[in-house]
Amino acid sequence: MLDARTAALVRSVLDEVCKSLPPCATGVRAHVASKILEAASNGESSKERLEEVGREALSKAPTMWR
Repeated sequence: MLDARTAALVRSVLDEVCKSLPPCATGVRAHVASKILEAASNGESSKERLEEVGREALSKAPTMWR
């Protein structure tokens, strides 16, 4: 379980990475969120690194989800 500070960081990073997605792209957002959460759960706490993980997940999301 993430502490409050890390949870807020994850939400902030997710919003930043997914800001260009349309509201209906929930599958892509969920995919990106899972990758960011995984990195944070494994101890990653750098905003820059979490954004990198999120952008990578976004770029690798299946096209049909976009």
